[in-house]
Formats: sequence, C-alpha cells, structure tokens
Amino acid sequence: MKFRTWLSIITLTLLAVVVVAAWGDIREAFGYLGKVDLWILALIIPVQFVSYFATGEMIFSYLRAKGNIRELNVLKVTRMALELNFVNHVFPSGGAAGAAYFSWLLSRHGVSSGRAIMAQIVRFALTFLSFVLLLLVALSVLIIDHSVDRVTILLSLLLAVLAVGATIGGMYLLGSKKRLDVFATWLTRSVNRIVRRVTRGKKRSILKETAITTFFVDIHDDFLAIRRDKKILTKPFLWAILANIMDVVLIYIAFWSFGVQVNPALIFIAFGLASIAGAVVVTPGGAGVYELVMVAFLTSAGVPPTTAIAGTLLARVLLMLLTIVFGYAFYQFTVVKYGKAPTQR
Repeated sequence: MKFRTWLSIITLTLLAVVVVAAWGDIREAFGYLGKVDLWILALIIPVQFVSYFATGEMIFSYLRAKGNIRELNVLKVTRMALELNFVNHVFPSGGAAGAAYFSWLLSRHGVSSGRAIMAQIVRFALTFLSFVLLLLVALSVLIIDHSVDRVTILLSLLLAVLAVGATIGGMYLLGSKKRLDVFATWLTRSVNRIVRRVTRGKKRSILKETAITTFFVDIHDDFLAIRRDKKILTKPFLWAILANIMDVVLIYIAFWSFGVQVNPALIFIAFGLASIAGAVVVTPGGAGVYELVMVAFLTSAGVPPTTAIAGTLLARVLLMLLTIVFGYAFYQFTVVKYGKAPTQR
C-alpha cells in the first residue's frame, strides 16, 4: 500500500476521533442554533478566513522578505494556513505535527527546512509578543471600566510572563551556536533512545546528529540576520496583531448572535488562558479543557453561566467544523498532489 494511502487512512482515523470526542459538544451547540441570529452567526465564516490569512501572512511576509515564495497569492496563503491549523487540530502533538507538515509543504516551494522552521518560530514569537501588547490593552480597558478583579489581574500577568518567558527562552537558545550544538546533540540522542525502546532495538535511530546540527545552523544564521535587520519583522508583527484580534472577534460573534454583548477584553483574556490550557493537553485540539477554562473564566468575571457555556460551545464547534471540512479537503489535495515528503522518496 502506498504511503499516501496509509497517510489518508491515519488522518481519517484521527479525524473520526476528533469528531467522536467532541460529539457531545457538537449536539449541544446545534441545539443552540434555534436561539441565535443566523445572519450574525454567518459572519464567523469570512472572519475565520481573514484570521487564517493573517496567520499565514505572519510566516509568508517574513519568507518574502528573505526572497522566498513570491508566487503565492492570497488564496494560496489562506489555504496553506488552513491546512496548518487542520493538522495541528487533528494530530495532538503540541504543534510539532503542524510544524513538520508545514516545513515539508514549504520545501515544495524551495524553502529550506531550517528557514521554514525559523519562519514558524517567528510566527510563534510575534504571536506571543503581540498577544502581550493586546493583553495590556485589554487589562487597561477592564480597569477603566471598573470590571476587573484581582484574579483577572493575576491571570493576565501570568499569561504575559509565560508569553514573554517563552520568547526570551527561544531567543537565548537561538542566539548561540554552541547552545544549539548542545541542544542538537541532546535532541538526537533522546529521540533515538526513545525509538530504540519503542522498537525494542529493531530500529537503532531515525535522526542523524550531523543533519540536525546543519538544520540548526540554518536557523541560527536566520536569527542573526533578524538581529541585524529587525525591520524585517515589522509586517509579520502587524499581521500577528490582526490574527490575535480576529481570533477574539470570532468568539465575540458567537455571543453577539445570542443577542449578548460580552466585553471583548474579557473574551481576549479568556481566549488566552483557554488556548494555553488546550495546547498542553493530549486531547485533539484541546477538546474539553479549552471549553472548561473559557467558561470558568467568563463565569468568574460575571458572565451568566448559561450564556458563557452557549457562546463558548457554539463558537468552538463551528470553528472546529469549518477547520475540519475545509482543512481536510485542502490537506488531502496536497497529499495527493505531492505524495511523500522529500526524505521518504
């Protein structure tokens, strides 16, 4: 059986797991449809595609500045960002599956693996930094509105510390070739050790230290180039701000369709907490944990529990279904078109 056939079977299996895991939420969310303004709710579709486009442009505006992928138009950028979101949602790997898939996809457009990963690091770093900026704005709005308590302030500061800390940690690692060499050695040995244990010694290794070191050298070189020319990050940073705003607008629309006006600043903080919680669990797309954290925070901030549950579930389920339907179609088309990754040919 061909590799692409196996890949399709695995993807469909995981897709079924995602749907089954969220089936209770899906049924409950569809039960709310009779209570909403469908015209308002329909705004989620164009806003979600704007969100995907902004997410893609964080990566592609950086790559264009480096002289890559100038041929991609708006539709292709949106489509590739949607594929990335689909893979991250279906394959519960903390974003690793999406990074690997996107690097392979970019390699079809002449982008080296090191630069592809660096572009995604830029995306995550700028998403974090723009999130902190918007978080401070949201917190200021709540303080001015006299609708903030100590718990909200504490959680907001915790989010800011996590985002800034992750960014600084990444910059510290990338700033030294020696540290990257040490990390490459550790990563290679750790992964190969796990492979030997899982295969009971039948497979000795899957990573080669020389290849991993070369890969990190590419990333290090791009990082040094960014330090020399920081203006290269201006456009990606602006796209990161837009992407963060659009993610909150999507949730706001769900509440608005119920005729409920929830302070966007509250939604922004709740979204940040839920996203972090959902990223560290093994359930597909953070299912269960994301909704729990979102509802808990909104309820503690004064949003009626029934409203918090209805708005959160409706937004979550609709966004998941749109991602699955369109994302799978584009993902499958790409797999059929390109087949195996270059390393598997």
